[in-house]
Amino acid sequence: MIISHKDISNSGTQVKSKKAFTLLFALFTGTATMAQQHVDPWAPKEITTIQPVASLDKGVWMKGDLHVHSRHSKESTNNSIGKILRFCDKVGMDYIGITDHDNHVAGDVMHNTWADPEFKSKSVVLLYSAEWTTVRGHGNVFSAKPYDHQRLFEVRDQRDLVIGAVKNGLNVHLSANHPSGKDHFGYSYDLVQSVEVWNSAIWSKNANAMMIWDDMLSSGRKLTGRGGSDAHHGVPEGDEKPSKSTVEATANYVGTPTTWVFATARNSQAVIDALTNGRVSVSANPYSPRVEFYADTNEDGKPDMMMGDNIKSTGQNVKFRVVLTGKTFADSTYTIKVVKNGDAFNTYKITGKDPKVEFTDTPALIGRTYYRVTVEGRPADYPEVPVSTKLTGNMVALSNPIYFNFDPNF
Repeated sequence: MIISHKDISNSGTQVKSKKAFTLLFALFTGTATMAQQHVDPWAPKEITTIQPVASLDKGVWMKGDLHVHSRHSKESTNNSIGKILRFCDKVGMDYIGITDHDNHVAGDVMHNTWADPEFKSKSVVLLYSAEWTTVRGHGNVFSAKPYDHQRLFEVRDQRDLVIGAVKNGLNVHLSANHPSGKDHFGYSYDLVQSVEVWNSAIWSKNANAMMIWDDMLSSGRKLTGRGGSDAHHGVPEGDEKPSKSTVEATANYVGTPTTWVFATARNSQAVIDALTNGRVSVSANPYSPRVEFYADTNEDGKPDMMMGDNIKSTGQNVKFRVVLTGKTFADSTYTIKVVKNGDAFNTYKITGKDPKVEFTDTPALIGRTYYRVTVEGRPADYPEVPVSTKLTGNMVALSNPIYFNFDPNF
């Protein structure tokens, strides 16, 4: 078909110049030049504002549990704060987040869990924490010092914009709990700094949580993956009576799983900073090997990044190193699965006698790239919670990602 100046004029459009006619002709016929077409303002661009990577040497690995309920949660049984802390000492926990349901005390966590005379320890770092329990799902709140949790409880049914303003004003770390379960996190993930990707000893139920985490990472959100036992019930002692849920204490208790943080110091603020920054690894229990994930960006034989770190890609090869630290079985084989940008990248087999592997890849020069790993193999026994290893299966540990070109202002 031939379209003329007259055809365009008859369409109701008045053409007053040759230039205007040329543009209209291109629009009518779909032959607009590249200069005249739409430009995507969100297309990947070079990132220039990434902060330098922190020291890989000045820090200490601390292990703990970020989701535990005491007697201040109404459905909990035989689980006083004192009992939890004594257990932490027994299995070598360095920190603990006791996260009682805020709706059980009308939001007044400050005068319940935190005011409990047993809420003190000389050996275990205590976080000021609570489970934000709402009809739209659950999240854990973490702080190095007491904060006004009542304010967050009161806005639980407001729009995310209001909730975010209150949360930021309180200067707390908010984490999405069991994102794919019955009480899934039904708020925007822009509100949180971390996600509970491993809830309880039952590893198999976390597949969808891992999928959600990868979705968020792929979208540009730099969210830490963490664990949490979600333990509610303790073993009866003294005059305490068993409950129908007592059996859970032998299967799922403090440390199933265990969340490790690489903290700059042994204090509550350093624990939360490490959690926020993603220098975090999760293992099946306190005795299970910890996976550490590093990158050597200039291939000089010395790592200059670890999980949680983010740098600008140079478009050159990067050598990655996966190491299992702690008790491994020399006669056992461990399977290392590497995920790149949400997809399977490669699988490696290592033995407990030499528990490390290296691989090389080239992160994209422009656009985001991330890598993370999971470890499967022979489970480490957890005598204090003997049934837990049956529930965990062959899942040993998982790392947080190493990032390239993630915009810190996203």
